[in-house]
Amino acid sequence: MGLFMSKILDKKLKHQFIGFFIILVLFQNHEIQAEMIIGTGSIEPGVDLIFEGGVKDEIMPEEYYLSENETDVHIEVLANWSSDAPKGSPEGGHVAYLNITAVLINETTGSSDTHKLTPHVNMSDNLHYAKNIKLPGKIDELYTVIFEIRPPKNDELGMHYDWRYTVDKELIVAERFEFNNLDFKEIAISKRR
Repeated sequence: MGLFMSKILDKKLKHQFIGFFIILVLFQNHEIQAEMIIGTGSIEPGVDLIFEGGVKDEIMPEEYYLSENETDVHIEVLANWSSDAPKGSPEGGHVAYLNITAVLINETTGSSDTHKLTPHVNMSDNLHYAKNIKLPGKIDELYTVIFEIRPPKNDELGMHYDWRYTVDKELIVAERFEFNNLDFKEIAISKRR
Protein backbone atom coordinates (compact mmCIF):
# COMPACT_ATOMS: atom_id res chain seq x y z
CA MET A 1 0.00 0.00 0.00
CA GLY A 2 2.83 2.40 0.83
CA LEU A 3 4.48 1.88 -2.59
CA PHE A 4 1.11 2.34 -4.36
CA MET A 5 0.43 5.64 -2.50
CA SER A 6 3.97 6.79 -3.25
CA LYS A 7 3.41 6.23 -6.99
CA ILE A 8 0.10 8.12 -6.87
CA LEU A 9 1.74 11.03 -5.03
CA ASP A 10 4.65 10.98 -7.50
CA LYS A 11 2.19 11.17 -10.42
CA LYS A 12 0.23 13.95 -8.71
CA LEU A 13 3.40 15.94 -8.01
CA LYS A 14 4.57 15.32 -11.58
CA HIS A 15 1.27 16.69 -12.98
CA GLN A 16 1.44 19.67 -10.61
CA PHE A 17 5.02 20.35 -11.70
CA ILE A 18 4.05 20.17 -15.39
CA GLY A 19 1.09 22.50 -14.78
CA PHE A 20 3.31 24.92 -12.85
CA PHE A 21 5.91 24.80 -15.64
CA ILE A 22 3.26 25.58 -18.30
CA ILE A 23 1.94 28.51 -16.25
CA LEU A 24 5.49 29.78 -15.72
CA VAL A 25 6.23 29.63 -19.45
CA LEU A 26 2.97 31.40 -20.29
CA PHE A 27 3.68 34.06 -17.68
CA GLN A 28 7.20 34.63 -18.96
CA ASN A 29 5.98 34.78 -22.56
CA HIS A 30 3.35 37.38 -21.63
CA GLU A 31 6.09 39.96 -21.99
CA ILE A 32 6.81 38.75 -25.52
CA GLN A 33 3.87 39.51 -27.79
CA ALA A 34 3.56 37.64 -31.07
CA GLU A 35 3.58 39.73 -34.20
CA MET A 36 0.28 41.39 -35.01
CA ILE A 37 -1.02 40.42 -38.44
CA ILE A 38 -2.31 43.69 -39.90
CA GLY A 39 -3.54 41.99 -43.07
CA THR A 40 -2.63 40.01 -46.16
CA GLY A 41 -2.72 40.59 -49.88
CA SER A 42 -1.27 39.57 -53.20
CA ILE A 43 0.06 41.32 -56.26
CA GLU A 44 0.85 40.23 -59.80
CA PRO A 45 2.73 38.23 -60.86
CA GLY A 46 2.22 35.77 -58.00
CA VAL A 47 3.50 37.60 -54.91
CA ASP A 48 1.93 36.93 -51.51
CA LEU A 49 2.12 39.70 -48.90
CA ILE A 50 1.78 39.62 -45.13
CA PHE A 51 1.60 42.98 -43.33
CA GLU A 52 2.66 42.88 -39.67
CA GLY A 53 3.16 45.03 -36.62
CA GLY A 54 6.07 43.49 -34.77
CA VAL A 55 7.54 44.08 -31.35
CA LYS A 56 10.30 46.70 -31.37
CA ASP A 57 13.81 45.34 -31.71
CA GLU A 58 17.45 46.39 -31.82
CA ILE A 59 18.40 46.75 -35.49
CA MET A 60 22.00 47.07 -36.63
CA PRO A 61 23.89 49.05 -37.77
CA GLU A 62 22.32 51.33 -35.18
CA GLU A 63 23.28 54.62 -36.85
CA TYR A 64 20.77 53.87 -39.64
CA TYR A 65 17.79 52.66 -37.60
CA LEU A 66 15.59 54.09 -34.86
CA SER A 67 16.78 52.75 -31.50
CA GLU A 68 14.70 50.14 -29.73
CA ASN A 69 13.96 52.43 -26.76
CA GLU A 70 12.56 55.14 -29.11
CA THR A 71 10.40 52.67 -31.09
CA ASP A 72 6.70 51.88 -30.63
CA VAL A 73 6.25 49.23 -33.33
CA HIS A 74 8.33 47.38 -35.93
CA ILE A 75 6.28 47.59 -39.15
CA GLU A 76 6.95 44.67 -41.53
CA VAL A 77 5.98 43.36 -44.95
CA LEU A 78 6.78 39.80 -45.95
CA ALA A 79 6.82 39.50 -49.76
CA ASN A 80 7.17 35.94 -51.06
CA TRP A 81 6.66 34.17 -54.38
CA SER A 82 3.44 32.12 -54.43
CA SER A 83 2.61 28.95 -56.32
CA ASP A 84 1.19 31.23 -59.06
CA ALA A 85 4.53 32.99 -59.63
CA PRO A 86 6.31 32.82 -63.00
CA LYS A 87 8.39 29.76 -63.83
CA GLY A 88 11.75 29.81 -62.05
CA SER A 89 10.48 31.83 -59.06
CA PRO A 90 11.23 29.87 -55.87
CA GLU A 91 7.88 29.31 -54.15
CA GLY A 92 8.02 30.90 -50.69
CA GLY A 93 11.20 32.78 -51.62
CA HIS A 94 11.67 36.45 -50.76
CA VAL A 95 10.85 38.95 -53.52
CA ALA A 96 13.76 41.39 -53.50
CA TYR A 97 14.19 45.00 -54.68
CA LEU A 98 10.63 46.17 -54.00
CA ASN A 99 10.04 49.78 -53.02
CA ILE A 100 7.70 49.76 -50.05
CA THR A 101 6.41 52.66 -47.98
CA ALA A 102 4.07 52.70 -45.01
CA VAL A 103 2.00 55.77 -44.18
CA LEU A 104 0.80 55.75 -40.57
CA ILE A 105 -2.18 58.01 -39.85
CA ASN A 106 -3.44 58.74 -36.35
CA GLU A 107 -7.24 58.37 -36.63
CA THR A 108 -7.82 60.69 -33.65
CA THR A 109 -5.60 63.64 -34.58
CA GLY A 110 -5.06 63.13 -38.31
CA SER A 111 -1.27 63.45 -37.91
CA SER A 112 0.76 61.13 -40.12
CA ASP A 113 4.26 59.93 -40.97
CA THR A 114 5.56 58.18 -44.08
CA HIS A 115 8.30 55.56 -43.76
CA LYS A 116 10.35 53.68 -46.35
CA LEU A 117 10.61 50.01 -45.39
CA THR A 118 14.05 48.54 -46.04
CA PRO A 119 15.30 44.96 -46.25
CA HIS A 120 15.83 43.28 -42.87
CA VAL A 121 16.74 39.73 -41.89
CA ASN A 122 15.98 37.79 -38.71
CA MET A 123 15.62 34.19 -37.60
CA SER A 124 11.81 34.01 -37.63
CA ASP A 125 10.84 35.74 -40.91
CA ASN A 126 14.22 35.67 -42.67
CA LEU A 127 14.33 38.40 -45.38
CA HIS A 128 11.53 40.95 -45.14
CA TYR A 129 10.91 44.71 -45.45
CA ALA A 130 10.63 46.65 -42.18
CA LYS A 131 11.33 49.69 -40.05
CA ASN A 132 11.24 50.61 -36.38
CA ILE A 133 8.49 53.24 -36.08
CA LYS A 134 7.53 55.89 -33.54
CA LEU A 135 3.74 56.23 -33.84
CA PRO A 136 2.44 59.73 -34.73
CA GLY A 137 0.50 59.92 -31.47
CA LYS A 138 -0.27 57.91 -28.34
CA ILE A 139 0.07 54.13 -28.31
CA ASP A 140 -3.56 53.70 -27.20
CA GLU A 141 -5.01 55.60 -30.18
CA LEU A 142 -6.21 53.91 -33.39
CA TYR A 143 -4.22 54.08 -36.61
CA THR A 144 -4.62 53.62 -40.34
CA VAL A 145 -1.65 52.18 -42.21
CA ILE A 146 -1.37 52.52 -45.99
CA PHE A 147 1.23 50.31 -47.64
CA GLU A 148 2.40 51.21 -51.14
CA ILE A 149 4.25 48.45 -53.00
CA ARG A 150 6.11 49.55 -56.14
CA PRO A 151 8.52 47.80 -58.51
CA PRO A 152 12.25 48.51 -58.44
CA LYS A 153 13.46 51.67 -60.13
CA ASN A 154 15.23 51.38 -63.50
CA ASP A 155 18.75 51.25 -62.04
CA GLU A 156 17.92 48.80 -59.21
CA LEU A 157 17.22 45.62 -61.19
CA GLY A 158 18.25 44.35 -64.61
CA MET A 159 15.40 42.77 -66.61
CA HIS A 160 16.32 39.92 -68.97
CA TYR A 161 14.59 39.50 -72.32
CA ASP A 162 12.74 36.31 -71.28
CA TRP A 163 11.16 38.00 -68.21
CA ARG A 164 10.22 41.17 -70.13
CA TYR A 165 8.53 39.26 -72.95
CA THR A 166 7.09 36.34 -70.97
CA VAL A 167 5.96 38.13 -67.80
CA ASP A 168 6.15 41.94 -67.95
CA LYS A 169 8.46 44.91 -68.30
CA GLU A 170 8.17 45.43 -64.51
CA LEU A 171 8.94 42.97 -61.71
CA ILE A 172 5.53 43.48 -60.07
CA VAL A 173 2.35 45.47 -60.55
CA ALA A 174 2.24 48.42 -58.11
CA GLU A 175 -0.47 48.20 -55.46
CA ARG A 176 -1.80 50.07 -52.45
CA PHE A 177 -3.20 48.37 -49.34
CA GLU A 178 -5.07 50.25 -46.59
CA PHE A 179 -5.86 48.93 -43.11
CA ASN A 180 -7.96 50.93 -40.65
CA ASN A 181 -8.76 50.93 -36.92
CA LEU A 182 -5.44 49.35 -35.92
CA ASP A 183 -4.69 49.13 -32.21
CA PHE A 184 -0.91 48.79 -31.62
CA LYS A 185 -1.01 49.15 -27.82
CA GLU A 186 -0.27 45.48 -26.98
CA ILE A 187 2.59 45.39 -29.47
CA ALA A 188 3.97 48.75 -28.28
CA ILE A 189 4.16 47.68 -24.61
CA SER A 190 5.64 44.25 -25.41
CA LYS A 191 9.34 43.39 -25.32
CA ARG A 192 11.41 40.79 -27.14
CA ARG A 193 13.88 40.32 -24.30
